[in-house]
Amino acid sequence: MAGKFEIHRVSNGCYRLRLTDSQGNTVAISPDYKHLAALKDGIRALRENAATGIVVDLRQQPQSN
Repeated sequence: MAGKFEIHRVSNGCYRLRLTDSQGNTVAISPDYKHLAALKDGIRALRENAATGIVVDLRQQPQSN
């Protein structure tokens, strides 16, 4: 089974996305969205970009002299 994009209504009346893996573990939580349409746009963008995204390791930056 694939992971899920779960849409939740939070206490301030906004919407929040929770991305879970196939075992139900939380992978990511979005910021609050005031409008459901904006949250759905965020899901669409995440789905499109995650498959082709480049991993950038920023733990160590080269030091300039």
